[in-house]
Amino acid sequence: MKQIGYAEARNIIKAGDVISFGGKGFISNVIKEVTDCAVSHVGIILSTQVDFGLSLVQIIESTSLGDGFAGVQVNRMSDRVRDYDGEIWLLPLKQEVREAIDIISLVYFLISQKGKEYDTPQAIGSAIDFLPEQREDLDKLFCSELVFSALETVGAVPSGNASEQTPADVCSLGIYNAPIQIKGDLKEMFS
Repeated sequence: MKQIGYAEARNIIKAGDVISFGGKGFISNVIKEVTDCAVSHVGIILSTQVDFGLSLVQIIESTSLGDGFAGVQVNRMSDRVRDYDGEIWLLPLKQEVREAIDIISLVYFLISQKGKEYDTPQAIGSAIDFLPEQREDLDKLFCSELVFSALETVGAVPSGNASEQTPADVCSLGIYNAPIQIKGDLKEMFS
């Protein structure tokens, strides 16, 4: 596993790359235990802008950050890295995947999801494999449902039920180069 700081990582992060998080809270630990993965949350890079040597990297994710809203929101990646208590990995799209998709369509799809509420029941159902498969419903979104549906919309992944995808499922899609850890104790996502 390669580890670099965020200052270096932001120079290689591109729209469509997935960011995975391994939190330390109770819910994060339950997700990690149930999915047998160090990842408890995922988001996707919405945009990167570099002007005059300065960069602004934005992540879109379905989460609750203490501002009272739980759902799809856009945040500065630098703020997320600074404030997050846990591990963070960058999952850069493979070049052949990036070349095969329309990034503009991906960004438009993601922007159209902004403001949707968090889908707690489906998030729980996605991780409990002994329950019958859920009907895909994108009216509300949990983190991995948002990321998978965006990647599916542009053909980066085969069609599937986004409402059944866990953060671990998104991280194991096989469409990324080797993960790069950008925060936290050096740790493999899968043991």
